[in-house]
Amino acid sequence: MVAMATQTTHTALVTGANKGLGLETARRLGAEGWQVFLGSRDEARGRAAAAALAADGIDVVAVPLDVTDDDSVAAAERLVREHTGHLDVLVNNAGAPGTAVHPAEATVADLAPVFDVNVFGIVRVTHAFLPLLQAADHPRVVMVSSGGGAFSVVTDPNQAVSKMHELAYSTSKAAVNMLTVRYAQAFPEIKFNAVTPGEVATGKFAATDMNMHRGQLTVTEGTDVFLRFALVGPDGPTGVFEDRLGPVAW
Repeated sequence: MVAMATQTTHTALVTGANKGLGLETARRLGAEGWQVFLGSRDEARGRAAAAALAADGIDVVAVPLDVTDDDSVAAAERLVREHTGHLDVLVNNAGAPGTAVHPAEATVADLAPVFDVNVFGIVRVTHAFLPLLQAADHPRVVMVSSGGGAFSVVTDPNQAVSKMHELAYSTSKAAVNMLTVRYAQAFPEIKFNAVTPGEVATGKFAATDMNMHRGQLTVTEGTDVFLRFALVGPDGPTGVFEDRLGPVAW
C-alpha cells in the first residue's frame, strides 16, 4: 500500500521532466525535500530519469504524461492521487518548438501541433489537477513561457527574436501569457505566474535540446525563476511574468 503524502509534505508535478529544464526543476525541488512527480510523455525515459533522481536520494514518482492526450492526463491525475491528496506546485513545463516556417508558407497544420502542447496541453493538465491544487494549503502553478511570447520583446529590434519570422512558437507562448493572467484572476487562492528560462535584458537563454544547446545559460540558471515561483510565499505575486533577472514586460 502506498503511503500518501501529508499536508506537511511538499508535492510538485513537473510536466516534460525527463530532461532539460523540467528534469532540473524536478531535481532542485527534490533536493529541497519535496515529493516530486516527474511527468514524461516517453514512459521509458521518464522512468530512467526518475531512477537517476532516486539514486541521489530524491523522493520521485515517474508519471507517464502526454499533455496532448486527455486519457493520458486523466491517468496521470489518478496516479498522483494514489500518492497524495494535495498538490502544492504544478510546473507546466512541457513544450514544443515547432518549425520556423515563414508566415508566407505557414498553415494551420504548422501551428496546430505546437498549440496542442504549449497551450491546450496546459489547459488539459491544469484543469485535471485543479482539485488537487485546491486541496493544498498554498498552491502555486508555474507556467513556462518565453521571451518570444512577449510583445515587448518581439517588437524590440534589438532582440534576435524580432527577426525570426515564424508564427507557431511565439504566438503559442503569447497565449500562455494570457492563460496565466486569466487563471490568476479566476483563482486568487492559487498563485499562477509565467516564467521564461532566459534573460530578456541580456538576450541570453538556457541551453536545451529544444535550441540544440546554443544557449549561454545552464539549465540550473534557466530554472532559477522556476524555483522562485515554485517556492513563492502566500504574500507573493500572482499573474506576473518574470525571468531570472526580474519582471518581463508583456
